[in-house]
Amino acid sequence: MRAFRKIISVIALLVLIFSAEAKQPFYNVLDYGAKGDGKTNCTKAINAAIAAASKKGGGTVFFPAGNFLSYTIRLKSNITLHLSQGAVLIGDQEKDGVGYDLPEEDAWYKKFQDFGHSFWRNSLIYGDSLRDIAIEGHGMIWGRGLYTYDKPEIKGSGNKAIGLKNCFNVTIRDISILHGGHFCILATGVDNLTIDNVRVDADRDGFDIDCCKNVRISNCNINSPTDDGLCLKSSFGLGYARATENVTITNCHIYGYDHGTLMDGTFKTDFKDETPDAKHSITGRLKLGTESNGGFKNIAVSNCVFEHSRGICIETADGGRIEDIVMDNITMRDITDTPFFIRLNARMRGPEGTPVGVCRRITLSNINVYDVGGRPKFPEVGAGMVMGIPGYYIEDVTLSNIRIYYRAGASKEAVTKEVPQHIDMYPDPYRWHSLPAYGMYFRYVKGLRVNDVVLRYLNRDERPAFVLDEVHNARFYNVDAQKGEGAPQFILKNVTNFSTRDVSGVRDGQIEKAEMKEL
Repeated sequence: MRAFRKIISVIALLVLIFSAEAKQPFYNVLDYGAKGDGKTNCTKAINAAIAAASKKGGGTVFFPAGNFLSYTIRLKSNITLHLSQGAVLIGDQEKDGVGYDLPEEDAWYKKFQDFGHSFWRNSLIYGDSLRDIAIEGHGMIWGRGLYTYDKPEIKGSGNKAIGLKNCFNVTIRDISILHGGHFCILATGVDNLTIDNVRVDADRDGFDIDCCKNVRISNCNINSPTDDGLCLKSSFGLGYARATENVTITNCHIYGYDHGTLMDGTFKTDFKDETPDAKHSITGRLKLGTESNGGFKNIAVSNCVFEHSRGICIETADGGRIEDIVMDNITMRDITDTPFFIRLNARMRGPEGTPVGVCRRITLSNINVYDVGGRPKFPEVGAGMVMGIPGYYIEDVTLSNIRIYYRAGASKEAVTKEVPQHIDMYPDPYRWHSLPAYGMYFRYVKGLRVNDVVLRYLNRDERPAFVLDEVHNARFYNVDAQKGEGAPQFILKNVTNFSTRDVSGVRDGQIEKAEMKEL
């Protein structure tokens, strides 16, 4: 009898739960005049459904299966956009000046970042100063009418699939985005942001997470052949410097295959970086920067896969502080330039008087890379790079349990080529077409730990595995690096407090000071 009563109680509770869910506000865009015929522009109908939901305190705006053309959709607080399986929200092409909302009025600080980072209204889905919003479902956003470059001269043009500013409690889950314009997702000043199980086939940037706090990105597939795949930024777009902090990125795949070939599953590579006349443009990387006014703090990246793309970039160029970065359990294959690039320089695109930034406490661990760099156009590109500038050092870097196979193939002449400083330029690995090391190049670094590292090359290379220039307090432990006959393992320039233990081809020992030394 007691068991029967318990069953009745459970059934009653479930009835109450499902009844409560059934009463949740639900707004079908078809009921407000939308047509999923792929011909009718549904902007007014979609915004009417959102307005009706908002008037009642919030709810779910539902897109059934169909093709819905639209210009700017203006989100409101407490609204969920749900794209059901088979629903495609299509960014329509502007016509005769009618199209997406116009960008915000020019601000004095727009000069401190690219045009796209100063405007949000000219998006397919737009929200400013909202809270408790979501974009979800197994449908697709197709930015067919969005531009990949800024077109302010074209009235009504749009260039972002999703543009959010100063929002709180935002979830983007399970959707797909095809050709999202300049940005598939641009989130600026968005706190408590969750992006989960999102598939992106971008024609420029995938995710740009700018000046955001408390961010979780997980289980995403991002294909971005001509720009950054997953990019954390800290621009001056809000009118003040704000850090991007407390971010976790996990279980993501990042690619640089041809446009659209992730979504259709073909993963084509018709464009080759290897052709002599090709631009060095295959990108698809994970990057912190280049906009870096506010800096980055407490960033953890784990369990990610990179393929046919670039690797990891950590950059502060505009005065921001990069502190406490951990990247762990990463595998890469077919990497076009460098597996990792850590850079502190002084582009200083920001308010006058801003000091040069800080870059410290960075750990890269458990990384496996195969077939990196060494393309015919730039055979000397491929080494991992950690570089500050004169007077400003990158501090406390640990590289642990790393295995890398390089294409390599450079001659000994590359060792003597000058490595430019590029102090005030846009920081990107492609600027350094020649490096004197095939494996890792360090310059202006204090506090370096390299342990449990294996380096190999697939083509004969006469450069050393490691070059250290203006590096202080460096320890190498349990390192197995291949080297050519007659080539040193290390070249040390202006190095102090350098020690080795269990390094192949080098005796255990410590060097207090070396102005120029080969080991």
